[in-house]
Amino acid sequence: MADKKLKVTLVHSTIGCVPKHRKIVEGIGLRKLNRTVELPDNASTRSIIRQVGYLLKVEE
Repeated sequence: MADKKLKVTLVHSTIGCVPKHRKIVEGIGLRKLNRTVELPDNASTRSIIRQVGYLLKVEE
């Protein structure tokens, strides 16, 4: 069974957003605009995406 992955891309700048949200975005590995990381599809990743979803584009 293959593990599902999510492609997460930073599409909006973190300038002016809540400092906690900025740290969350940096913590998942997104430092510049239009950069993409692959994250495992699990409950903790989904909760992170729910908090800062206004900055991200998510593909399954």
